[in-house]
Amino acid sequence: MSESEQAIINYLRSPQAIRDRCEMLFSLAHADQLHYFRLDLTQLDSVANYVLEVIRENYPDLQVPFHSRWRHFEVGGIDRVARLPKLSPLEQAKAKFDLVIPSVLLDAGAGDRWRYQEHDQVWQRSEGLAVASFDLFCQGALSDQPYQTDADGLKRMTPERLAQGFQVSSENPLVGLEGRSQLLQKLGQVLENYPELFGAERPRPGNLIDYLIKQSNDDQLSVTTVFRAVLEGLGEIWSGRLAIAGVNLGDVWGHSALPGQNDDQLVPFHKLSQWLTYSLLEPLQELGLQITDLDQMTGLPEYRNGGLCLDLGLLQAKDDTIYQQKWLPSSEAIVEWRALTVCLLDRIAETIRQKLDLDSSELPLVKVLQGGTWTAGRKIAKELRLGGVPPIQIESDGTVF
Repeated sequence: MSESEQAIINYLRSPQAIRDRCEMLFSLAHADQLHYFRLDLTQLDSVANYVLEVIRENYPDLQVPFHSRWRHFEVGGIDRVARLPKLSPLEQAKAKFDLVIPSVLLDAGAGDRWRYQEHDQVWQRSEGLAVASFDLFCQGALSDQPYQTDADGLKRMTPERLAQGFQVSSENPLVGLEGRSQLLQKLGQVLENYPELFGAERPRPGNLIDYLIKQSNDDQLSVTTVFRAVLEGLGEIWSGRLAIAGVNLGDVWGHSALPGQNDDQLVPFHKLSQWLTYSLLEPLQELGLQITDLDQMTGLPEYRNGGLCLDLGLLQAKDDTIYQQKWLPSSEAIVEWRALTVCLLDRIAETIRQKLDLDSSELPLVKVLQGGTWTAGRKIAKELRLGGVPPIQIESDGTVF
């Protein structure tokens, strides 16, 4: 590929590109020049107060953990991760990568009908997917032995095997079952394609630990280094997406309102990749690494955070018919919704920090999401709609949201 093509790919894989392109759409919305949505920033203070109230409910001491997959493994107050076998610190971290990487990739919206039964308790949505994937991992379905994931085990995953593990039936349907199993199969393939990241012998997600340790300096590791490794190592798993010079861009979509043409009109989000990056940080911290540059990452443009902005009036649909149909992730309506959500999350976080007299190092965005906007989005959705469904319905293949 040409140097210019490589440069645009590198740019679109950066958190800076997410903010740059989303802010361009935000400026258009501020001037009321977008087709689907308008802003009402007079609601910013009340939305920040609502989120802050939720944070105080859940974390009265304001000691908020990172927004990551690890929170879902704790649903019901159960420390499931404590069940993992006791290993050396390095091998323990590798096992946690083996667990969390497939689990995050399986985390796209489950739909409002699916349930997962764990003993005498029933879970749904993200928590249900987390518990189901945790059990899958412990049973050895992702390898030839329990508590591990490797390329061979992932490549053997079929829709039927995944359906069995996730208790899927005609009465208990899971959105995007085929897409999820294909994602795991492709994960197995890319582990073999990148031996420098995942190891040459018996490639596994956990070997990414070795690579990241080498990238650290004086026990400091930038979160952007982790993010770049996730995008480079896993970019090929996303199917049917935009590509430049044959390189799959992943969660990147076009919007015609942006100036210029072709590459200039692309808006990156990398929602699952950022969520995965956030979920890899705690095992790295447990190895003694200090994570830096957290403020460079963005909020997650998914339906809980986006729903919060809509449900509390910070974001407004110009036509109510947007609520009456399902939208593809590639539609400009969804690209607008997600881009504006990214920008509004920054502003909500900053408003909350001002109210608490904290700075971004004391209350980074990843903690505001956890405390926080995602929880508040779920809460208001449950108050407004039966089943707590999001305000806008998305035609998901199980690989975006």
